[in-house]
Amino acid sequence: MQKILVVDDEESMLDVIRYSLEKAGYQVCAAADGEEALRVAREQKPDLVVLDIMLPRLDGYEVCKIMCVEMGMPIIMLTAKDDEIDKVVGLEVGADDYLTKPFSPRELVARVRAHLRRKMRSSATPPANEMRFGDLGVNFDRREVHLQARKVDLTPREFDVLSHLVQNVNRVVTRESLLNKVWGYDYYGEDRIVNVTIARLREKIEADPAHPRYIITVRGAGYLFQKPDD
Repeated sequence: MQKILVVDDEESMLDVIRYSLEKAGYQVCAAADGEEALRVAREQKPDLVVLDIMLPRLDGYEVCKIMCVEMGMPIIMLTAKDDEIDKVVGLEVGADDYLTKPFSPRELVARVRAHLRRKMRSSATPPANEMRFGDLGVNFDRREVHLQARKVDLTPREFDVLSHLVQNVNRVVTRESLLNKVWGYDYYGEDRIVNVTIARLREKIEADPAHPRYIITVRGAGYLFQKPDD
């Protein structure tokens, strides 16, 4: 049985989410503040985390950053209002998805299922074990990226996006294709999540993210991963 960690300081919200996920067949563990969330995650090793932003002791952004570095499971963030900046910051610190309160429990369960299915699919090894592009190396078995012999710390979602791009080197990949391949066909979000993930990738692998060498934007079409000439 897959395990979900739910983090929210509102007991009524915790109860609603717990009931919905347990009814859908998941095991649920819970935490009411940021520090407790990290302790429970380290002990329980959940498959996915549903994480509220507004938490006592340690907010959801900080919790998300630490979880992405230490554990790397999918994270769905909950925002109290439909504020774009909350969503963007959440994605930038490593969240895979977000939901705005109030939300439908059915939609939450659908998103949880989509991310867990994607996590299971991503564990399959692609045809090529490793690909190199100049100073950049991508190892699919170990799910690692190295730049000039230095390991690049990527979230699971960032790795999946880069993996799909490099396996289509010199071919334009649309945002819709990335959404379908990486987030899943039943993902309910929007293509802005792709743009933010691409921006995070550029910050990590490009010497000058404003003038990328690897991940090129093809206006009106999508993105293209190109092999550098030198």
